[in-house]
Amino acid sequence: MPLHTSDTVKEFDFTRADFERVRALIYRRAGISLADSKQEMVYSRLARRLRATGIHSFGKYLDDLEGGRLGEEWESFTNALTTNLTSFFREAHHFPLLADHVNGLRGRESGPLTIWCSASSTGEEPYSIAMTLCEAFNTLTPPVQIVATDIDTNVLATASEGVYGMDRVEKMAPERLKRFFLKGKGRHEGMARVRPELRQLVTFRPLNLLADSWPLNGQFDAIFCRNVMIYFDKETQRKILARFVPLMKPHALLFAGHSENFLYVSDSLRLRGKTVYELNERRA
Repeated sequence: MPLHTSDTVKEFDFTRADFERVRALIYRRAGISLADSKQEMVYSRLARRLRATGIHSFGKYLDDLEGGRLGEEWESFTNALTTNLTSFFREAHHFPLLADHVNGLRGRESGPLTIWCSASSTGEEPYSIAMTLCEAFNTLTPPVQIVATDIDTNVLATASEGVYGMDRVEKMAPERLKRFFLKGKGRHEGMARVRPELRQLVTFRPLNLLADSWPLNGQFDAIFCRNVMIYFDKETQRKILARFVPLMKPHALLFAGHSENFLYVSDSLRLRGKTVYELNERRA
């Protein structure tokens, strides 16, 4: 018999043991710590994967997943359990700080400025970074390179396209919208596309922060890792931050989410401003 939750008959039997298995698998795979309160969310999202694979029980789905009998399903499993809440210029106080930071570096760096957005989701954050840098340099072709990564390949595809509904961009200042987006016409009416110049500033790549190696080269002038660490336990946070440190230039800034505090996780970082960190030279 299917389980009954909130007076709703479930399509698939989903036991506490199934939930604990999912928690263990996504933790090992992506470092995500699922709270007990996420059981309904897990059922809803993975039920879609059962329908897509034609499997009629969570037990068999998880058996086949772990047994390697579902091809590329690990990617879909991870994508399904990844949360991608984002918007343009989210946590807006960070972007003037970024502009001041890069203005202070102008003339000091011999090559292009480099920035890593480590959880790009559907692209709003890296494009907000790109717009900020274009405004700081007053050109659509500033000397910057932005690497944008995410574990979810579906959202990376959306980000790479750079096409958004007008409801996603309408809160932006009109001058920004006019400068950085092309409005759709005809069958694309109601949509907006990121200008090609802006798109060329960003390189999108899949990356799992828990992977043994990251497809990154060199060091960065700034790293954005916002609203990601809240899904990891303290030990995972500590390991990831330890790997950030050698990727940061001596003057680099690390931007965190509004509910994240790294001071009690890593002594290699010190607070520079509101949820903005720099290297602690005595410890880094």
